[in-house]
Amino acid sequence: MTEIAAQRPTREFAEHRELLFSMVYNMLGSVADTEDVLQETWLSWVARSRGDAAEIAHPRAYLVRIAVNKALDRRDVILRRRETYIGPWLPEPLATADPALREETDAADPALRAESVSMAMLVVLETLTPLERAVFVLHEVFGYPYGEIAGILGRETDAVRQMAHRAREHVQARRPRYQADPQTQRRVTEKFLAAQQGGDVTALLELLAPEVTLVSDAGGKGRAALRPIYGPDKIARLITSPTVISSVPDIGIRYEWVNSDPCVVVLSDGAPFAVVVLDIDPMNERIRGIYAVRNPDKLTHLVESRPQDDARAE
Repeated sequence: MTEIAAQRPTREFAEHRELLFSMVYNMLGSVADTEDVLQETWLSWVARSRGDAAEIAHPRAYLVRIAVNKALDRRDVILRRRETYIGPWLPEPLATADPALREETDAADPALRAESVSMAMLVVLETLTPLERAVFVLHEVFGYPYGEIAGILGRETDAVRQMAHRAREHVQARRPRYQADPQTQRRVTEKFLAAQQGGDVTALLELLAPEVTLVSDAGGKGRAALRPIYGPDKIARLITSPTVISSVPDIGIRYEWVNSDPCVVVLSDGAPFAVVVLDIDPMNERIRGIYAVRNPDKLTHLVESRPQDDARAE
């Protein structure tokens, strides 16, 4: 094997890694597990590429099939792990680029974008079966036709079409069709944060929808509600309580993009302490969901604090 031929597997894997990462992450909701699946995919790819068999005609299709099926195997491991998880479980926040900047850099090939559905959508996808979720992600997020998905999963096309129909109905029943635009998301998030830190219950009640839900995930490694909290009055009084407001030493705030949504990264002594994402109704700009990730294991990959971007709390 020539040196150029020996380098081909590495080059081809690197070319498609972003796509594979996005697919697997949307199937699993965990950055760490996604990295493990990609490592397993790489090892399988190298072993196959160095074999005596004929050269793989379509590396991208082959890699997607390996990664998706390994992600399905990993999903079983995650579900077993979840059985002993303390409190609500939320997807691991994934740092993403500002969509406007991403449009400028990779609009030439939409399939290679770092596609990531919103935190609220990932929560809904958790209620699908692993196969339904795989089909939904491949078809609805990445635009794969049913026949191609059937080949990836080793299923009949009609069965895949039925799974897609069930998944779509399930998601539509639990997730409003429209999302707030980024500008609205940022504006409402800033209002929410100002009201919360100022202890202004009245202002919060004006922002919270009647059906609002607060889900906080600390994994037993920090203070957080062990069950979702429902209703604007309970939530407003909880998050403005002196105990909550004073629980973060040397608090700082940074606005970032996670899962393609503007969010708040709460800093403590300059390090990520929590990520807060709001699900906002675009029709009335009221908050219908608050997702707070405080489990330190789910925050380790976030970009380190940049002092010039911090908005220090008064």
